[in-house]
Formats: sequence, C-alpha cells, structure tokens
Amino acid sequence: MIFRRFFRHIKEGFIGVKRHFAMAVSSASAVTITLLLVGFFAAFAINMAYLTQEIEQSISLVCLIDYDVTDSSRIASMKGEIEQMESVDRVIYRTKDEEFDFYNQEYPEMAEFSELYREDNPFHDTFIVYMADGSSMSAVKDRITKMNGISSVQDGGSETYTLIHILHTTRNAGAILILALVALAIYLIYNTIKITIATRKDEIWIMRNVGARNGYIRAPFLVEGIIIGIFGSILPIGVIVYAYYWLYQATGGVLAGVITLIPVYPFILYLGGALLIIGIFVGFIGSYISVCKYLRLTR
Repeated sequence: MIFRRFFRHIKEGFIGVKRHFAMAVSSASAVTITLLLVGFFAAFAINMAYLTQEIEQSISLVCLIDYDVTDSSRIASMKGEIEQMESVDRVIYRTKDEEFDFYNQEYPEMAEFSELYREDNPFHDTFIVYMADGSSMSAVKDRITKMNGISSVQDGGSETYTLIHILHTTRNAGAILILALVALAIYLIYNTIKITIATRKDEIWIMRNVGARNGYIRAPFLVEGIIIGIFGSILPIGVIVYAYYWLYQATGGVLAGVITLIPVYPFILYLGGALLIIGIFVGFIGSYISVCKYLRLTR
C-alpha cells in the first residue's frame, strides 16, 4: 500500500510536469541560470580554498633547539610531543649541519664566506613545524616556547598572521557567496512554483473536498520540484564540467602562472554531483515552501 502510494505520487509528479510544461520549463530555467552561477563560483572558490590551504600549510614555525640538547632520544621525544599538539600537520627535524647547508643554498652569494665558519657552526639543530590550521599558530608557538630544550621559536612576525587572516577571509567569503547563490536559487524557484500552484487551485480544492490530507496533496508537487531541479541541473553540470576540463588542459593546471588548479579527476565528478544535489535540494525546498504556504492560506 505504501509503495503503491509512493509510486503514484511519482507518476502524478511527472504528469504534473507534462501538463504544466511551460511553467516547468520556466522553473527549470531559473534553476539552470542560478546553478550556472553557483557552479562557476563554486569551482573558483574551491580552487581558491585549495590554493590558500596550500599556502597556509607552507607557513611554518622554526624552533631552535638548545645547543646542549644532543641526545637523539630526547630530540625524538621533543619532536613527538610537538607532533601531538593540536593543529600541527607535520614536524621536520634538521641538524645544524643541514641548516648550514640550507643557508648556503638560499644565499649562494654568501657561501664562500660562510664556509669559513663551518667548523664553528653557529646554527642550531632545528624543528620545522608546519601547521594544519594557521589560526592556531600563536597558541602552538607559545606551547613550544615553554618546552625545555627550546632556545627560541620564530614565526615570521606580524606579517605571517596578517597573511593567515587574509587566507581565512578569502575561504569564508567564497563559502558565503555560494550559500547566497543557493538561497537565491531557492527564492527563484519558490516564486515560480508559487505561480504554478496558484494556477492549480481548483485541483487542490477538489482534493481537499474529497478528504485528501495535506501530505497527500503536497507529495506530487514535491516530486515535480525534484524533477524540475534535476532537469535544471543538467545543463550547468555539462557546461561547467566541460569548461573546467578545457581550462585545465589549456593552462596545464596552472592559471596565470600562480594558481595551481585542482586536478580534473575526481574534482569534476564531485562538483557535478554537488550541483545535481543542489538542484534537487532547491527544487524540493522551493516546492515545499510554496505548497505549504498555499495550503495554509486555503485551510
């Protein structure tokens, strides 16, 4: 009985779309236009989030170990303690000789002069601490500074924290923009479907008079909304998937020589799936709000 009713609602939903094809096309067009915007901005925002995350994870704390800490087991214990700290992604240990060589590689013009000091190497053994979340860098720095055996911790100064703030703001702005576009899609389809429902007031009135419950009346409209959402998402998925694939191939995965794009697969599959889900969601929610509001008004 339940399954028969379920499939009946689906059948009635398809019949409703067919009977009111012009309004369905209008609603699907609203979904299509909005999802095109959502898709393009989502692809951009996700790639920017990917880029900013990479930049943030490249920011590190340089922790200088005291000269008198030479025991390998103690160094390993200190490294393990830092790795267990919240928001720490990874820790790299470099000996003072490796630090000396790193300095020479970074400043080759000074290499000949600096080699004079190799025997009396002034560098410290060092932990390079990379963060999973840059917003916790200050707290991690304070904890490491208080550890026995740590001489000092270098974080790059206030410019580093300003950069982290900019990266977080960029990611948050992208997420807010996508949510705003999804809300716009719901609003557009709500208004379009509201007109469709108003033109079918006689149909609803008849169902009411024969004793149909609100849920029974509502179900076919919800199915219609889902169908409209699916059809409205087909074109945006095709356009955005093709556009991203073309852009990636044309640029070799690097945009403007700076922005490294997320690899095509499986990103476009996830993006296409997300657009389909958003299309179904906005169709369902838009229909639900419209029909529920109309049923309240005609109660």
